[in-house]
Amino acid sequence: MLLVLKYSFFALIATIINLFTQFISLAIYSQDFSLYIAMFFGTLTGLIAKYILDKKYIFYYVVKDKKEDSQKFILYSIMGVFTTLIFWGFEIGFDYIFDSEIAKYIGAIIGLSIGYIVKYFLDKKFVFKD
Repeated sequence: MLLVLKYSFFALIATIINLFTQFISLAIYSQDFSLYIAMFFGTLTGLIAKYILDKKYIFYYVVKDKKEDSQKFILYSIMGVFTTLIFWGFEIGFDYIFDSEIAKYIGAIIGLSIGYIVKYFLDKKFVFKD
């Protein structure tokens, strides 16, 4: 149970970092493609934060050197792309099927929940294995 709480708390922290970075980015630059630029930097900062927290406090993984750390981060990011597609699929699917803002956010919550569960098992099996 402690693992679920820690993992959920770290997901919340990464989400806050993501959104705060997007807020700062949009405050600095609000011209063409500003939302996509903000989403890019928000995703990057949230991903880095979650990687560090998961590596150290969820999987208790110690890397041998910077090369291994870089390889783990790339693999971790690839797993994140896969689970992000789950998240977006639910959000877009709920928006399309029910055509309402509330349904879109419910889809996002369901997709995020499934995505984080899948990501944990993917990271455990492929990223932070011994």
